[in-house]
Amino acid sequence: MFDTLCDSIPRDRDYPDRVRKLTILNRVLDGTLYDVLPYHFHEERSEAGEYIPLRQRRPSVRYPLCRIVVEDSVALLFSEGHFPTIDSPDQAVRAVLANIIKETRLNLTMTDAAMRGATGSVALLLRVLQGRIFIDVLDTIYLTPTWDPTAPDTLARVDERYKVSGADLCRNGYEIDDPDAQYWFARTWDTDSETWFLPTPVDSPLPPLIDTARSVSHRLGAVPIIWIRNLHGVSTSGDTADGACTFSAAMHSQVEIDYQLSQVGRGLKYSSDPTLLLKDPALPDGALIRGAGNALVVSEKGDARLLEIAGSASTAVIEYVRTLRELALESIHGNRASPERITAAQSGRALELLNQGLIWLADNLRISYGEAGLLQLARLVVRASQVYTIKVFGQDIAPLDPSAPLSLKWPRWYPTSADDRQKDVQSLTALVTTGCISRATALKVIAGCYDLEFIEDEIASATLDDTARDQNGS
Repeated sequence: MFDTLCDSIPRDRDYPDRVRKLTILNRVLDGTLYDVLPYHFHEERSEAGEYIPLRQRRPSVRYPLCRIVVEDSVALLFSEGHFPTIDSPDQAVRAVLANIIKETRLNLTMTDAAMRGATGSVALLLRVLQGRIFIDVLDTIYLTPTWDPTAPDTLARVDERYKVSGADLCRNGYEIDDPDAQYWFARTWDTDSETWFLPTPVDSPLPPLIDTARSVSHRLGAVPIIWIRNLHGVSTSGDTADGACTFSAAMHSQVEIDYQLSQVGRGLKYSSDPTLLLKDPALPDGALIRGAGNALVVSEKGDARLLEIAGSASTAVIEYVRTLRELALESIHGNRASPERITAAQSGRALELLNQGLIWLADNLRISYGEAGLLQLARLVVRASQVYTIKVFGQDIAPLDPSAPLSLKWPRWYPTSADDRQKDVQSLTALVTTGCISRATALKVIAGCYDLEFIEDEIASATLDDTARDQNGS
């Protein structure tokens, strides 16, 4: 059924196959996969009285299994309690990046990026406007990356090209000869500039002209875009632009679940309104009048009865749907734990074991959106501070050291219980007392549990407390 739906989606031959693939995946993610079907599920017959096959009807029940798994995994990745901190031995770099994360609301941006990138890839665009940093999330469906042949992990340029109506261009300040025509919109980012092109008609053989009024030079010496491949390194398609889709293994099962549940709902409605069967000897052989709201009339010896749907059929379908759901969640490492089975409070470690599959998925996403995404974005911000005067919360900052090492500190997957925290304190106290680790390291370990944002201030306060305690003791 899923392949049949895909065949119903119009194909634009002017775009490469990658655009069509991402279009289908985006339809699955945002719930618009069935919008191409012309009939509602309850419409059994057309106006001409012809029977409408199920493949042409939009299901009445829609279970967004794929989106649920994506939202759950992203929540473990970039929610308020799971967003990583950028660490560096350089205190200035660490403090400035922490303030930039707050000012730009980067947790919201990265959450949006991880949701959109679940189809295969996403791009982050860095802009510096009047000294302030802005980070935009770009859909990659119409973007084409080009990698530096001498450094395959570095972007050489990114091209954007898609069709737009002339009326939309007019509303955005362009002078268009024919508002009813279709035009190509294009722009390019490279290591020196962001180049815009004047819209050209789709059927025009001429190359586009540069729009000098909108083109700008960013002078970064690098493409101001961070290209993030979802589940980096997992894709087997050979496409260098996209990683693996988070939910591709569950798409067929989701469509099957939607239609099965819709059929169950249809059957329950029919059970509430049994069909009357009338046998009419005067009716010609082979004649049959059939409809959900009408009696069935057949040509046989006169008879009448009520046709009811047995409840066992609905039960069997529900069990089938449960099995499909379990298989689909297992195939994409979704959360298969049932809240009804949790009868008591669980420790953080117990919850990790309970949701091990989902944690494995989020752990892989940490590589794509953390090491290859957020960390690369931080390095690009450091580079921008060498070119522009950056303002953070209205204050000018000095250029950051580009050689300063950067790393990510991720919090625990689940909040710790009181028993967990007590054991942590005992272990850390023993390690600090024996000199295995410093107090600063111990504070960093528990910073997430106790929401300690300024570790240096905590260390200074602890030192003052120790000094005062020693003085009072002496």
